[in-house]
Amino acid sequence: MKEITLCIGHGSRDADGNEEFIHFVDQLRKAAPDKHFEVSFLELATPTILDGIDACVRAGATRIVAVPIILLAASHTKLEIPELLDAGRAKYPHVEMIYGRNIGLHERIVDLLTTRYQEHLLNLPTPAAQPEDTAIVLMGRGSSDPDANGDLYKIARQIWEKTGVRTVEVCFTGITFPSLPDGVRRAMALGAKQIVVVPYFLFTGVLMKRMRDVLAALQAEHPQVQMTMADYFGAHPYLVEVVLSRRDEAIAGHAFMNCDLCKYRKAALPDHHHHHDHAHHHHGAAHDHAHDHHHHHEANPTPVGEGA
Repeated sequence: MKEITLCIGHGSRDADGNEEFIHFVDQLRKAAPDKHFEVSFLELATPTILDGIDACVRAGATRIVAVPIILLAASHTKLEIPELLDAGRAKYPHVEMIYGRNIGLHERIVDLLTTRYQEHLLNLPTPAAQPEDTAIVLMGRGSSDPDANGDLYKIARQIWEKTGVRTVEVCFTGITFPSLPDGVRRAMALGAKQIVVVPYFLFTGVLMKRMRDVLAALQAEHPQVQMTMADYFGAHPYLVEVVLSRRDEAIAGHAFMNCDLCKYRKAALPDHHHHHDHAHHHHGAAHDHAHDHHHHHEANPTPVGEGA
């Protein structure tokens, strides 16, 4: 049996972000030189997922382990990628295709976010404020899936426990609220003298660059509070570790991304319309409920967290 891992990135309109994803897959190859990895993107870039499946088969794969290198589980991972894997299975019925979990809630991701925050403090041009005077604004992409948005609040609480800052506020770059300005203003209202925006983002892209401009405008509006932004994840060894663990657990059968086989997904397909902004996708309460109680997306249930 020849086993190939298909790494699935979201894809970006920003070429720099796509190049960073490709570089990250190179880091996976270095970390696991005895394994074969192929690159693919869900949208906005090539090779596509179906292109990636073709490449795996051309390379002799009899088993493809599809690992979505995507942070939170919303419609991309619950509906769209499984649909494309279904198409791959129909084209190559002799090839086994396993769907692994997205990045999701993982202790190493909390460690990575905390590390990016601490590294940032060391690089500030002026001495950092005391933790009790500092706020972290944890910035995610935002989704129309409340389960995915709720996961970011849980991560925020875990970061607060690790750092002891005054508050960890959550904000989103689009689709839902609170926005970045909302998160910054809430932190100021709670008495923060220093605000560090910590991106819950894998790589650079249009949104990262846009949000830096938004933060610069907020800083000009409120010069009395220092506002800076930490680095996104990039090809950090912790992220390499998490992705390899997602691959291994999928192969072991411990944690399939079971939306792949979900009867609720199958029922939802006729009603599902893919919008890039995901503002109107019809995921259905039954599907959300089923994944919380009948599948095993996460090692533990995923409660909606509470902001610090």
